[in-house]
Amino acid sequence: MDIIYEKTLYSTPTRLSSEPITVKKESSHHGKFEVFKDKAGEYRFRLKAPNGEVIAVGEGYRTKNSCLNGIQSIMKNAPHAQITELKK
Repeated sequence: MDIIYEKTLYSTPTRLSSEPITVKKESSHHGKFEVFKDKAGEYRFRLKAPNGEVIAVGEGYRTKNSCLNGIQSIMKNAPHAQITELKK
């Protein structure tokens, strides 16, 4: 089931179909999160850059709600995250 959300993760769905769930931003200058079911039946998300390139993929979640919470956590906790290089 595809639910496209506009503006926020938990707004009212605007359409239903059999495609992946896409969480959209209002501007095309931003990336987007896509939520989908993998072959194992788990929900995952991928973050796409404005040019459509996949730049991050989340872990598998048992429920769609857990997956959406994972996206929400990234949006809340990492908007200005520092980059740290780990050395062996």
